[in-house]
This record gives sequence, C-alpha cells and structure tokens, in this order.
Amino acid sequence: MRNLLLWIGALVAGAVLGLLGVEWLNGLMDFVATVYTRLFQLLAVPTIALAIITTLTMFGRQQDTGRIFRKTLFYTLFTTVVAAAVGLLLYVVVAPENLSVPTAGTNVDSLGLKPEVSFYDHILAVIPDNVIKPFLEGNVLSILLVSIAIGLGLARLPETVGKQAVVNFLHGLQELLFLLIRWLIWTLPLGIVAFSAQLSSQLSAGVALASLGKYVAVILGGNALQFFVVLPLFLLARGINPLQALRAMMPAVLMALFTKSSAATLPVTMQSAEERLGAQPRVARFVLPICTTINMNGCAAFILVTSLFVMQNGGMPLTWTTMLLWLLISVISAVGNAGVPMGCYFLTFSLMSGIGAPVSVLGIILPIYTIIDMIETAENVWSDSCVCAMVNKTMS
Repeated sequence: MRNLLLWIGALVAGAVLGLLGVEWLNGLMDFVATVYTRLFQLLAVPTIALAIITTLTMFGRQQDTGRIFRKTLFYTLFTTVVAAAVGLLLYVVVAPENLSVPTAGTNVDSLGLKPEVSFYDHILAVIPDNVIKPFLEGNVLSILLVSIAIGLGLARLPETVGKQAVVNFLHGLQELLFLLIRWLIWTLPLGIVAFSAQLSSQLSAGVALASLGKYVAVILGGNALQFFVVLPLFLLARGINPLQALRAMMPAVLMALFTKSSAATLPVTMQSAEERLGAQPRVARFVLPICTTINMNGCAAFILVTSLFVMQNGGMPLTWTTMLLWLLISVISAVGNAGVPMGCYFLTFSLMSGIGAPVSVLGIILPIYTIIDMIETAENVWSDSCVCAMVNKTMS
C-alpha cells in the first residue's frame, strides 16, 4: 500500500508540473523520462536473452518445460483472439462514420511515416544473419530466436565441465541483472514524476481525443472491456483472484502505461510477478519474455479496428467475411509485432499501404496515438501477467 500511494503521489506531482507550462521544466522532465526509458530498454535486452537461455538449459532436466510453453501459447492466442473479437463487435455496434475532413489533405509522407520496406521485409528482418546484430538493434523477436537456439543447444549438450561453467556464468549474469533491476525500481518514483509531467504537458499543448469521436470510443472501450472484464474472467476461471493479481502487478502496468513499451517494462513485470504475484521463477522467467514478444492483446485490437476504419474511409466494403479475415490478420500481425513504442502504428501503416488503403487517415489518428499506445501497452502487460498467473497455477 505504501508503494502504491508513493506511485499515485508521483503521478499527481508530475501532472501538476506538466500543467505549469514552464519550458525549462518540461525540458528537464523530458530528459529524465528519456533516461529512464533508455535504462529500462538497456536492461530489457539481456533480461529477455538470459531468461530464455537459462530456462531452456533446464529443458533436458525438467520435463515440464514443453508443457509450460504449450500452456503459454494457448492462453496467448486465446486472449489475443478474444481481444480482437471484442474490438470487432464494438466497431460493428458503435459504427464509426467516415471522417468529415478530406483524408487526402493529410500528408503522412511529410511526417516521415512512409514505410520503406514491405510487410514481408518486416518478417524477414526477424531472422538474424548476425548473432550480435539483434542485440545491438534491440530486435526482440530476433533476440528471442537466438536465445531459444542457444538455450536448446545448451540443453542438448552432454553434462561436461565446460557446459557447467557456461551455465554458471549465465546464471551469475542473471542474478547481477536482477540486482540492477531492483536498484532501478527503487528510484522509479522519480521516473514516474517525469513520465506524468511529459504526458500532462502534451495534453495541455492540444492533444485531443474528441476529434475522432466514435473511433476513439471503440479503441478505448475495447481496451477497457478486455482489461477489466475479459482478462479477469480468464483468471476467475482458473481460480485466481483478479483484484489480488492486478494489485500485485500494478507497478508493471503503470510502468507500461508511461513507457509505452512492454519490452522496456519487462524487468519490472518479471520482478513483480516473482516477488509480488508469487509466480515460480522457472515459470515467470520463461513465460513473460515470450509473452512480451507474442502476447499483444491491445495491439491486435488496434490493428483490426484501425484497419477497418481506414478501409471504410477509403470506400472499401466491410463485409463480415472481410472483417473476419482481418481479425485473423490482426492476430497474426500482433504476434509478430515487437513490444516497442508505436510498433502497432507502423505495422498497421505497412498493412494498409500494402492494400492501397488511404493511409493519410493514419496521419489524422497520429496526434492521439500517444494516449492509445499507453493504454494498449498497459493492457498488453496486464495480459502477460494474467497468462503468467494462469500458467503458474497449472504448474503448481
């Protein structure tokens, strides 16, 4: 409770500082927020790699690792499909009208948002051609592939002195990493003040939600239903108290809200799952890095609803067959999306430009995407936490 009050106090203090409109203070808050984001991104890459590698090295000795992965994949795909379906139903019920402004009047190219590569190139970019390059670029999916290969390779190696030395070295690095994470979390209230001030100053500068009306209502409503209704029902079905789970994972959810990156939030998510939620380390350190990469509830809903909105504004007929097809596409795309800020936005842009839809609509959406990105990232991390809790329950 003390930590929760401290975080709320930091949120309020930051909001007040942002509303003051002092230029040098806003610059300072932007600087502090950037420092914290970079620090968490710095820790996120080795956290993902070491968590996967050290867990998979136990594959030969723990027969339930395969079961953990299967459960993780099942809950991930199930919750993501449901999230997209909720977004689709809301879109049909609310029925957003076409934008009243001419979509051709928004020059997205001038914003530097035109993708230079195709969607297939995005997929090919996941397959690394250099073992170091994914870590230098922070390519989460590539890091995941490399880590899985190394982990499975170590698991298949015979038990020798050399193998044990490598495994001990990796475990030692992981313990050091978690110590650094605990130190960073201890100073996090300062970061929350900066994040809150940054958002508050952006809102006071004219970022408005009302401009897109029903579209925004569908996006935010879908996220709210998934966050407060659907995911808690999943937890209740497994005999888990959703209020206790949310209270335990609140530091990670709040961190995701302001960093807008589930990958950058991963250190906090893992620490909260182990120390506050009570998840077994062998489950949390395996499930959460995978979920950070493939479990994108909020992203799937955003891709689907936004794609339908853009196609509708382009005069494309939205039959039930078309909408169900795009539900499938949105789920697959979300699974392949990296957990970084604006990842869903650029992925949706690539999909729409690939079918000749009026991508200028995305330029109109851009000013409010900061708010959408924050909310959907928080939902993604909450979903990751729910999957971890459910898998942990089955493995207890």
